[in-house]
Amino acid sequence: MSPIRVSVLDLLPVRSGQTTAQALDAARSLARAADEAGAHRYWLAEHHNTLSVASTSPPVTIGMLAAVTRRIRFGSGGVMLPNHAPLAVAEQFALLEAAYPGRIDLGLGRAPGTDPVTSWALRSGLSEQDQVQRFPEYVQQVMAFMSPEGAAVQIGTHQHEVVATPRAGAAPPVWLLGSSDYSARLAAQLGLPYVFAHHFSGRGTEQALELYRSAYAGEGEPQTFLTVNAVVAGTTEEARRLALPFQHMMASLQVPGPMQRRPLMTVEEAEATPLPLPRPTFEAVTASWLVGTAEEVAAGVRELADRFDVAEVMVQPVAGAYDADPVDRDLHRERTIVELARRLT
Repeated sequence: MSPIRVSVLDLLPVRSGQTTAQALDAARSLARAADEAGAHRYWLAEHHNTLSVASTSPPVTIGMLAAVTRRIRFGSGGVMLPNHAPLAVAEQFALLEAAYPGRIDLGLGRAPGTDPVTSWALRSGLSEQDQVQRFPEYVQQVMAFMSPEGAAVQIGTHQHEVVATPRAGAAPPVWLLGSSDYSARLAAQLGLPYVFAHHFSGRGTEQALELYRSAYAGEGEPQTFLTVNAVVAGTTEEARRLALPFQHMMASLQVPGPMQRRPLMTVEEAEATPLPLPRPTFEAVTASWLVGTAEEVAAGVRELADRFDVAEVMVQPVAGAYDADPVDRDLHRERTIVELARRLT
């Protein structure tokens, strides 16, 4: 069987009894384990004002994790570009590329990654609609600013040269991320690599990838890979238990209320908490997850890779923790990545 690249998607989850500092320690451990197991990439998501997620600043975390690993690529999955000035993003990732040459990816998305109030605060009161509508323009500005030659900016009658960093050796590749047809069309038009958020619901992936591949206007072949939520454990039953905290978190996002304003539950807490949705709806939310033994989940990853014709699968390890687990490690998330990397790469 052909090898499959295994990559990691991380939201830096923060569980009950855990501080942000301890969650970052757990991320360092997960990054080292992924690096040693031969995983290809490690991407950090951007979310804000959520008590169960610490990934508020992908570039800061990328620098932290790249410093404690040797070869694995790091990137954003993604930077929500409407929240930021294009030059600021370009400067951050130009510096990361200079510090860790050939190991940095810049994934860009157009969603806010948060609630409307926090979105307003991030944008200093600027119109969200205007920022989102200008997404294609902002993407091209980021790429121009990051290029070694920089970009020419016209202000009034004068033209100014703007560079993200002096004497850049290279710019990190830019990926577009999306959960609808919009980013697929834009990535194809701009000739950029593209990733569809299959891990959101498992729906719409085939149509988005077909649209991207058929309309691709860049040089060479279109680049894409698959994202999926997965849990690996010694038995299928244990894997199902470990999946419960993340299942509760994902399901709670479907309904308003206080469930969104608490840290990630432990396994024991999740087992003792009523489901936030009717069971059929709850199961539908997580139907696309791969949960089981290492052999079962690896087989599921291979089936998805064959189905969508990709050679890389980015796994979000959605394995929770028990009450007695160490607070500075995510042992079951580490196991999920290591076991899959050993069987697939």
